[in-house]
Amino acid sequence: MSQLVRENLMEQLWDLTTLHKDEVLKMTDEEVEYYHWLYLEESVYDLM
Repeated sequence: MSQLVRENLMEQLWDLTTLHKDEVLKMTDEEVEYYHWLYLEESVYDLM
């Protein structure tokens, strides 16, 4: 993951979730992607 993509995902996590900035900064790339998917990605099933 590029640094720009990571920063963008981290900012979205800070703004749209209850995760603290310090927690997000300590996460690996995989964890950032996972939490972004978990909290922010819309699933087809969410819309049903």
